[in-house]
Amino acid sequence: MRRVHVVGMGLAGLAAALDLVERPDLSVQLHEATSRAGGRVRSFEDRRLGTLVDNGNHLVLSGNRAVFDHARRIGTVDLLELAETAALPFVDLATGARWTLRLPDGPADLFAGTWAVPPGTGAGLARDLARLLAAGRAATVARALGRAPDHPAMRLLWEPLSLAVLNAPPGEGAAAALRAVLLRSALRGGRASRPVTMPSGLGPTLVDPARDLLQRRGAALRTGRRLTGLRGDPGRPAEALVFRGGEVPIAPGDAAILALPAEAAARILGGPGPGAGRPILNAHFRLPAEAASLSPPILGLTGGLAQWVFRRGDVLSVTVSAADAAAARPPGEVLAQLRGEVETALGAPLAPVAARLLTEHAATFAATPAAMAARLPMRTRWPNVVLAGDHVAGPLPATIEGALRSGRAAARAI
Repeated sequence: MRRVHVVGMGLAGLAAALDLVERPDLSVQLHEATSRAGGRVRSFEDRRLGTLVDNGNHLVLSGNRAVFDHARRIGTVDLLELAETAALPFVDLATGARWTLRLPDGPADLFAGTWAVPPGTGAGLARDLARLLAAGRAATVARALGRAPDHPAMRLLWEPLSLAVLNAPPGEGAAAALRAVLLRSALRGGRASRPVTMPSGLGPTLVDPARDLLQRRGAALRTGRRLTGLRGDPGRPAEALVFRGGEVPIAPGDAAILALPAEAAARILGGPGPGAGRPILNAHFRLPAEAASLSPPILGLTGGLAQWVFRRGDVLSVTVSAADAAAARPPGEVLAQLRGEVETALGAPLAPVAARLLTEHAATFAATPAAMAARLPMRTRWPNVVLAGDHVAGPLPATIEGALRSGRAAARAI
């Protein structure tokens, strides 16, 4: 049997391995630098909160086909909670205004007027979309739209979308990357834009069952193995994976998929890469049940530091993307500000039982035009080695959907 080594057990590596184990002529060996699977998508028991929490929030929509395909094949599609409509409520912390972004399912909804956009943005929405669709690869979202930063459309619509999707504000984020996401969701209508939540947590829904399925199907999993390089001349098949503490030979006819973080892949392969991940903050507040119920499953915020509030059970999780400045502040100060902003949005005190601020210092890379152009290709200088990950060249920015698609593409290439 041919052996395929998959280095990295994040979502891209898991997705690649799940495809490979279905082949009777292949054996699959997974290597992971840490002690767990999932990469930047994980859940853990937090002792302070006394419950399972995710390390971060991810906005998943019904148009994310790779997410649904992944959940179906690992048996967890029933753990995806799909909203009945394509509606996201928002609160503007600066003015107190409230509105709902609601997309039509089809022409009937469009003509019936059951769709809704932020106040002051409807008249120019078609113009904004046309400019975004026509934008070149070097254009930022702000440059493509050509609007002032304080225009309602920028402040209430495009800035929240840019931060959530690109981990960058409109003045930095790549218009082409945002367009790629919208073409797979909002521009396909409400049926592709319904919010999806994971009440059981990211790990139990996307990661742990995938790892367990791989083990049942005979894949070998090895943790505590950090890749430092490859042995072999470029242009010829790589001969070994070089880990801290030793080498693992790549026999003739075998292959490897490197599903590594962006910086590690760039360092090993000698390419530029998109750069380090940008910080994302997540504050978790465990509340009395009646207080938690005041929040919808997902709530968007503008005009403050907080950008999104996700409710799961009795925990409200608050996200701050592109959080370079906030990550440098004292954690207690940031936690207090986020608590105050959520209390303002909900119109009631939270009275948290416990609270926790988590900082992912190297979360997803900021999807700027320069970063998108610098991403490494899937093919490498070694014909038996390919790359996988949400940082590998492709149309999508760093998302769960992009990671899963990249992993499956790498498996097809092998």
